[in-house]
Amino acid sequence: MKRWFVSAIALILLIGVLAACGSSSSKSDSSSSGKTTDTLAAAKKKGVLVVGSSNDAPFAYIDQKTKKFTGIDAEIIKEVAKRLGIPKVEMKQTKFENLLLELNNKNIDLVTDAMYINPQREKIAKFTTIWYTEGEAFVIPKNSPIKSVDDLKDKVVGAQKGTAFYDFADKLKKEGKIKQVNVFGSQSDLLLAANTGKIDALVTDGAVAAYSLKQDPSLKLKILDPYTPQASGNIGAAARKGDTKLVTAVNKQINILKENGFIKDLLKKYGMPDNYYVPVQE
Repeated sequence: MKRWFVSAIALILLIGVLAACGSSSSKSDSSSSGKTTDTLAAAKKKGVLVVGSSNDAPFAYIDQKTKKFTGIDAEIIKEVAKRLGIPKVEMKQTKFENLLLELNNKNIDLVTDAMYINPQREKIAKFTTIWYTEGEAFVIPKNSPIKSVDDLKDKVVGAQKGTAFYDFADKLKKEGKIKQVNVFGSQSDLLLAANTGKIDALVTDGAVAAYSLKQDPSLKLKILDPYTPQASGNIGAAARKGDTKLVTAVNKQINILKENGFIKDLLKKYGMPDNYYVPVQE
């Protein structure tokens, strides 16, 4: 009887302990699973905002001389971060086509690499308000017989994988306006292919083209002119779908930087035309 009583008491105590542990664990798990990571708060606490870029000049890249993160998007996000109380912005270099994947895998906090805002990307990311707008350009060898886009019907055109410009080139191919589209993994590979005659022309970001040709006089290339961009796009930063606080905070600062002339002056600094500027949107 005594043994049964002691065993019963022990069993009751054991159940109580297990129940308490289970209750605590369940409560903790529930709390944990119901909690969404606050990227803005985490960045403020850490003092670092991690952004993704393909090291894309003149938008967001590491300057080879100064080793500093610089460019149009870089200067915008650094100013925004400073105003949000985040002293440091760190760039993580990633292939352009993998930027949104890295974002949703939580390896970066934002994508800041002149990324066009479009419906396809908006399905998997939350974009900020428009920072500025821009369009494409065709680059050809200086001695090329190509005078207009109409001359590309029997030509091979290169484009970078994962960009809106590749989609545009593919569209022209389907319309019979381009013979073939060759895909490249980076802007440098694209320019090298055109410079060495592996492709007849390339289509890329107009700002990138102008900057690259200015920075490297050894490239025997030029921008096709006259040409009116047909695939102009709006640029913004991409965040994860749940990062509403971060996007709201960034948007507030972007509007301030538009109103005080910071963004307009920055675009001018990098040689961008006036029509790239987008005023505050209501």
